[in-house]
Formats: sequence, structure tokens, C-alpha cells
Amino acid sequence: MRAIWKGSINFGLVFIPVAVYPATREEKVSFKQLRATDLSPIKYKKVAEVDQKEVKPEEIVKGYEYEKGRWVTLKDADFETVRIESTHSVEITDFIEQSQINSKFFYKPYFLEPQKGGDKAYALLHRALVETGKVGVAKVAIQSREYLAAVKPDGLFLILELMHFAHEVLEPESLNSGAKDIAPKELQMAKALVEAMTTEWDPTKYKDQYQTAVMEMIERKVQKQPLAANAPAARSVTNIIDLVAVLQESLKEAGKKKASVGKSGDKIKGAPVKARKRAPAA
Repeated sequence: MRAIWKGSINFGLVFIPVAVYPATREEKVSFKQLRATDLSPIKYKKVAEVDQKEVKPEEIVKGYEYEKGRWVTLKDADFETVRIESTHSVEITDFIEQSQINSKFFYKPYFLEPQKGGDKAYALLHRALVETGKVGVAKVAIQSREYLAAVKPDGLFLILELMHFAHEVLEPESLNSGAKDIAPKELQMAKALVEAMTTEWDPTKYKDQYQTAVMEMIERKVQKQPLAANAPAARSVTNIIDLVAVLQESLKEAGKKKASVGKSGDKIKGAPVKARKRAPAA
């Protein structure tokens, strides 16, 4: 694995040299646009809006529209004048209880690996965060952009998880949050259903069924085999008037699944929930 960034974690007078590595990857089927008559790949040309003439790469500059129709152009040298303190360092300014931070602030994790001379301080910070339940809130610059981030323990390692700034996080002010009046019996049965469907976390059992199906379809096309149209099973509409009855039926189904899992000798606490795919909106 290749480090994307090397620098240090700093807090107080502590300096820990670290390297940053990707902790996730996105896998998806990619496609190219082709001309239908001869399957020639399509290329895109950059053209000027005013006359539709093609623009060569050396003629292109970056611009910012500061007023409608008025632009200021920027060169690479202009960006070099922008200096921020967090360049090449994860500068922890605060330690916060992780439970106080809304999960929607977090969005991309990276592994942190100690570099030469930083092992002891790295291990010490990791242990302190584990035992206090806190995370370090920091600023960091990656690929010329400054991010808010959290330094968190993850197993035996520390991770750097990028965060949204407060102005980037939206509040659902105009959205409907659902019914406010919940009957005690309905709540009791809903909690019972949650318990019946509770299992141990195993991320490997959740598969990208759509990507698998797409690749299978592509393979059939390559082999010139006929394609079978597999229409998704229609979902019955929940009778919201009799929600208790729906919960009771769900509990029965969950009980059957748990019983079948128990007979098979599986040690997982509850029955796994099958992924349900929705057809895309038309």
C-alpha cells in the first residue's frame, strides 16, 4: 500500500511522525460511451462558450466568477501564496467525547502509521484515546485542501477520519420527521422486532448485489447468451392503520429465521436480514 501523505500528529508539545494510507476503496463497474455504428470510443473536446471553438490545453486558465459575468484568473503561483498551518501536520486542537459528535460529520477514513521515532508516542496516544473514549479533533491539509478531521482509535491502529465543517452539514428543517404520537404497545413490539433481528456485526455478509448482477449480465453478453429479465418481486404495501398487526407478522418471520439459523448450528445471535433492493425511480 502506498502512502498518500507523510507528516506528523501534533498536540501540545507532542510530535508523532506518521504516514497516511487509504482505508477504503470504491468499487463500481465503469463504462465508456461509444459510437453505435462502429463502437469507436467517444472523446470530449473543450470548447469556448462564446464561439464553440476548441480550446488547447495551454490556452486554459482557472477563473473565479466574483460577480455575474466578471472573472478573476488564477495561476499556480497564486495558490502557492496561500499558506495554512496544517500543511504536513495533523494539528490536534481539542479532545472531544466521540459520542458528542454527530455521525454525519464523518465521511472518509485513512490509516495512520507511525514512522521512525514515533512508535512510542503513537502507542501512547492510541491507548489514551481508547481508555478515555475521546477523539482528537484536528486540521489537516491533503492535496492542497484543508480539512477538519478526527484522530480515532481503530483496533490496534489510529485512523484519521475526514469531517465536514459545520457550514457543510445541512439541517432537515423542512422535512417531515414522522408521527409524534407512538402507542406504548407499538413501541414495545418495534423494540421486540429490533431485538429479534439483532445479530453480530459482520461486514463481509453485505454484498453489492447490483454490481454482481451487472457483471453477470455483461459476461452473458460477452458469451452471446440470452438475457433473462428478472423483474424485482413486488413489495406489499404496509397497512399503516394496523401497524401492530404488521409488527406481529414481522416478529413471526424473524422468529422463523432465528429458529432455522439455530438448527443449522450457526452461532450468530439473530437471523440475517436479506438485502432488499428498490427499483430506481422512473
